[in-house]
Amino acid sequence: MGGRTTALGAAGLVLGLLVAGTTIAVAADPLVSRGKAVTASSVEGSGFEAGKAVDGSTSTRWASAEGHDPEWLRVDLGTAHAVSRVKLNWEAAYARSYRVQTSPDGSSWTDVYSTASGDGGTDDLTVSGSGRYVRVYGTARGTTYGYSLWELEVYGVSGGTPTTTTPPTTTTTPPSNGLGYPFGSRQTPYAAGILRPSGSTSALDAKIVDFYQRWKAAFVKQNCGNGWYGIYSPDADHAYVAEAQGYGMVITAQMAGADPDAKKIFDGLLKFKLDHPSIYNPDLLASEQDENCRSVNGSDSATDGDMDTAYGLLLADRQWGSTGTYNYKQIAIRNINAIKKSLVNPNTNLLLMGDWSNSGNSRQYYGSRSSDWMSDHFRAFRKATGDAAWDTIRAKHQDLIATLQSKYAPNTGLLPDFVQDTNSTPKPAVGKLLERDDTDGKYWYNACRDPWRIGADAALTGDAKSLAAARKMNSWIKGKTGGDPNRIATGYTLSGTQIQSGGDAAFFAPFAVAASTDPGSQAWLDALWAKMLSTPVDTNTYFGASIQLQVMITVSGNHWIP
Repeated sequence: MGGRTTALGAAGLVLGLLVAGTTIAVAADPLVSRGKAVTASSVEGSGFEAGKAVDGSTSTRWASAEGHDPEWLRVDLGTAHAVSRVKLNWEAAYARSYRVQTSPDGSSWTDVYSTASGDGGTDDLTVSGSGRYVRVYGTARGTTYGYSLWELEVYGVSGGTPTTTTPPTTTTTPPSNGLGYPFGSRQTPYAAGILRPSGSTSALDAKIVDFYQRWKAAFVKQNCGNGWYGIYSPDADHAYVAEAQGYGMVITAQMAGADPDAKKIFDGLLKFKLDHPSIYNPDLLASEQDENCRSVNGSDSATDGDMDTAYGLLLADRQWGSTGTYNYKQIAIRNINAIKKSLVNPNTNLLLMGDWSNSGNSRQYYGSRSSDWMSDHFRAFRKATGDAAWDTIRAKHQDLIATLQSKYAPNTGLLPDFVQDTNSTPKPAVGKLLERDDTDGKYWYNACRDPWRIGADAALTGDAKSLAAARKMNSWIKGKTGGDPNRIATGYTLSGTQIQSGGDAAFFAPFAVAASTDPGSQAWLDALWAKMLSTPVDTNTYFGASIQLQVMITVSGNHWIP
């Protein structure tokens, strides 16, 4: 907020939880950036060069290329400095969301300040950091233009320690202090060209928090004691299913900073997971529990549940650290290694449908569920474990997506719920592979998540394969519906024939993530966002509501890969 008080209404109350460390600096250290070497990610044109931001003149400025995120400006202080203050004098083209970072070498960066609610003007910041380089990294513009600074001033001492100052009484210490990635901070910039719904980030976040609170009231339960939290699933075969618990762990870890109870809920969900192990691999979660929270129906695992619980644990480690009641990172790595051991077919490097699947049933052993193919999760598993096998596993799934789209859905890009014959010539399931004879080979209640799962990886990484797959789906559905989300059906054949009439969030919401990957789909994305906002939480279906909430988090720029 740059030390200024701004009336933001309800959205401001939400984001008041998110702003970290904004103060009016009163540091005594000298100005050390004037006239130093400066580089920038881009320049709007002649006369707006990077050096204009450190020339001491408030009539000259640096300006980035217009209409693009992220952009940055970096100053080289010449030697390592202890940095105590950074002053930013924004031109009209200011940053709504940005970070101030330091680096010893210009390649590895440490955040010393971040905000998702910048309002332009002058931001005079007390910081504490060290490095030779200081960078202002803009992730969301406050206008339709670019980023522009009249002056960037860095204060500090060479080789020393930052001057300690007493913050003025106007300084706000946020409730989310200590979080690694509070909701709304958008510390991870999305790939170039990725869209988000129109409107300020504060307005988007306020809508998400409102939906989250309604989702939480409907589905987050403590019905069985034992310190357990569970995500209630009234529309599933049983009261609690692994898929729902995975959703809950991912959601609550991401919403920390907006919900002061997020960690308590997460730990309750984790305790539920740990107390309900699969009979085949105790580091996996038994897939179904009854109203009394007793594991039923074989007590084996379901792949999608464990993919999300492992990912949620990595989010939690980044969010809260692993030195509390639970060592999130250690449990996550056990979970990830268990997925590799029991949920990946060693002959194909493709995911199985559960740890119950074995070579004794060749048809199911060489079958896979398309909605389990989460490339962003594979990337997180690779980073957490250092195991290069996850790169191979991700590539195999991405190649299979491309093959299926090309061969069986060249006009739609749709994938089937299930695929068979993965050891030879993969094809959409014929008849019942796991759930239904009439829909296992169609775009139905599993595959409906694919535009979200594939689109999330495309949005965050810009991966060419994920982008191509997501954009193919987006192009088709936008044309099929004439840009009207109300015409999205509940299920399709792979050629695009409607199965039944629409209205289910599980089907229309995921297409918003695919839409965000196409620079020409802003109006379509806005229409899908409006459709989500006009759709109340249906307390009878955790599935659609949980998917929609995660889609809203993703398309608003709040998803991240730990």
